[in-house]
Amino acid sequence: MRILPLDDEAADLALTGGKGASLARLARAGLPVPGGFHVTTEAYRDFVARDGLNEQIMEAVSGASPDEAARRIAALFAAREMPAGLVAEIRAAHAGLGDDVPVAVRSSATAEDLPGMSFAGQQDSYLNIRGDALPDAVRRCWASLWTARAIAYRVSNGVPHDDVALAVVVQKLVDADAAGVLFTANPVTGARDQVVINAAWGLGEAVVGGQVTPDVVVVGVPGGEVAEERIGDKTVMTVRVPGGTREEPVPGELRRRPVLDRPQIADLARLAARIEELYGTPMDVEWARRAGAFLVLQARPITRLGPQVEEWNDSLTGDYLWTSANLGEAIPDVMTPCTWSLVRLFIAEAMAVSQFPGFTVAGNIGGRFYMNLSVVFSVARAMGMSRRLGTIEQVFGRLPAGLEVPPLPVSRLRIVRIVVPLALTMRRRVAAGTRGLPGFLATARRRCEALRERAATAATTGELAALWESELLPYFVEACRALEAAGRQGGTALVMTRQRLHRLAGERDAEAMLTGAGDDGELASLGTIVGLERLAAGEIDRETFARLYGHRGAHEFEVSRPRPGEDPDWIDAQLAALSTDGGRTALLFERRREARDAAWRRFAERHPRKVARTRERLARWNAIVRDREASRSEVIRAFWALRAFVLRAGELTGHGEDLFFLSIQEILTVLRGDEGPLAKVAVRRATHERYAALPVYPTVIVGRFDPVRWAAGADRRGDLFDARGPVTPVSETVTGFPGSPGVVEGVARVLTGPEEGDRLAPGEILVTTLTNIGWTPMFPRAAAVVTDMGAPLSHASIVARELGIPAVVGTGNATMRLRDGDRIRVDGERGTVEVLAP
Repeated sequence: MRILPLDDEAADLALTGGKGASLARLARAGLPVPGGFHVTTEAYRDFVARDGLNEQIMEAVSGASPDEAARRIAALFAAREMPAGLVAEIRAAHAGLGDDVPVAVRSSATAEDLPGMSFAGQQDSYLNIRGDALPDAVRRCWASLWTARAIAYRVSNGVPHDDVALAVVVQKLVDADAAGVLFTANPVTGARDQVVINAAWGLGEAVVGGQVTPDVVVVGVPGGEVAEERIGDKTVMTVRVPGGTREEPVPGELRRRPVLDRPQIADLARLAARIEELYGTPMDVEWARRAGAFLVLQARPITRLGPQVEEWNDSLTGDYLWTSANLGEAIPDVMTPCTWSLVRLFIAEAMAVSQFPGFTVAGNIGGRFYMNLSVVFSVARAMGMSRRLGTIEQVFGRLPAGLEVPPLPVSRLRIVRIVVPLALTMRRRVAAGTRGLPGFLATARRRCEALRERAATAATTGELAALWESELLPYFVEACRALEAAGRQGGTALVMTRQRLHRLAGERDAEAMLTGAGDDGELASLGTIVGLERLAAGEIDRETFARLYGHRGAHEFEVSRPRPGEDPDWIDAQLAALSTDGGRTALLFERRREARDAAWRRFAERHPRKVARTRERLARWNAIVRDREASRSEVIRAFWALRAFVLRAGELTGHGEDLFFLSIQEILTVLRGDEGPLAKVAVRRATHERYAALPVYPTVIVGRFDPVRWAAGADRRGDLFDARGPVTPVSETVTGFPGSPGVVEGVARVLTGPEEGDRLAPGEILVTTLTNIGWTPMFPRAAAVVTDMGAPLSHASIVARELGIPAVVGTGNATMRLRDGDRIRVDGERGTVEVLAP
């Protein structure tokens, strides 16, 4: 059987190659496939069996490079005539299609379009072939089995050369006005519920060959709604010319015009569904359109389709301004689903006043934590508090100059009606929480340690689930509400006290006078430093250090990550680094006390009548700071107990760390015997890995943001993304908030994470995107600290002030403008950083 009709039942892989077998399957299923016929592998094998051609081919590929072998084999094919009998059969089959019908002649190898490999593009195709040119086009297709790229591809995929043969598919040429490819699953995200269509003008060769930027349409299934549409600037198109095809410029009026309208998009999506149903696997389909009708030119399985992923992206909920500053600094990682579910619970209890019905306040963008500042700004403006918006900078950092904050699409009246009852409720909650705060803090550590131990030793899944409901969840809620009360007691006292003191004493003396919260190791943010000093001095043992301080770290919210108290290697590394500082920590504390005392003396000389009142205010400041930091520390200690709960759930159910990819409610479902949620683990793990592989996203995001597309951009920025259009260029200077006063010159050490802490030598200047509690063991070694993110009231700034280390925080661009090894000057009073010598 050297010639077969296109839809013949005998058209299988061995006889008609991958492409031919697939087209025959489509045609038999009644799908719109152009008519044609197969020149089978029997015809090819008969041709190469003559005059020792096959032996000469094998000799060429075994003894030469792919390029040299291809040249020799091409000459062998060109020197041989096709048998007259086969020529006659090909012409007869062609005549059966019509009167000298122009055809497409396509190679179809027996090792192409297989589930694990795609040989697409390895062999040749010829378009717009007629008459006497047809047999020669078939012979040239046969020869293309031995192009250099085809030879090399088979070698790399372990396909023996003597196992392959080539059929040829001859079909009526579709004189298409538009063509392209479609994928019945998203080849980028792996999403099986999306069809992705590429479309361009003319024949499809320009799209397949990559010569044109096509329109891209993403369609959701089964509903058929258009989820995304990008119109390409289609500069070239493939058109028919006598004897073949050529590329021509697209007429100007068509370049930016969509190729497909909505009904045609829907037609293609339905066609995609029929094809995937036929094959039972995601498919890569070439299509053409002629006079409004669609035809299928080819279909093959999508090879190397990435694992299916979910989309974690609250920026798609509306055009809002998001920031990862403040709480995002404490949650610097791409969160696992378990952590995100716990963080949402934390936000609901610790930031209840921030909840605004109908809008996402705490968001997950590509797995990272962001706050919706459009809510904050809209509420402030609706309540007549616009003049106090500047205080937001003290908490969330400075917004880029000239950036317009998108408002919520709701009326002022609706905002007032929602906010006033919330404010009244919040006052009652804070009052109650403040009364209970001392008692909670006095017993929190011991209670949490007991709960962590009980979670880790629960004997059955039922016992563990009951512990969550009866004790662990209530304790976590209590800890979150304690933090809410601690953070809101005194109202705006932290901001207003600092501003008033700056006016009275000047920035340098004011910052010195504000210190003292950490005296005698009472500030929780300094706990890790104090604890390591005590451990190094032999005052406590490792077990005590782990119990008292081991819950705090760079990744303390992420329950899938071990705590420092679980990691002996971390403790060893910190002790080794501490041994090199020569008692610098104690020296820093002593210098800070001396600077504070000197500042108070100068203040007393200038304002003798205000000393007593100012001391009272600053005592209140320090008490609020201590309460806030202590409450935050106990929330994090509670997260350690939550981690113990999930680890034990994994042990008891036999599913181990897979449970970190479920929400806390789904984990409880599994504990109660329903393992249905576990079906989501593989997709969520793949989603987490996908986002975790990307760079850290911009601190400020406005509008809808695609993390994958942003990461692929050559001009991506780490400070700002604005979907509305061009943004202010990155500043040439590095300026930020005065985090802690003092002027220092030194070598910049730019670190991407606390794991690189061993690169920071004593006396160097730490430059990084953000710092949190996990970075503070490095602070005593640093001559100064410079960060992209941060604000004067972030706990990292407070720690720098307590240690007397100059700091400039919230620059937005330090890691973009400063390079590792630059010699720089840091002015923590003016908030400036100057490069002295690159």
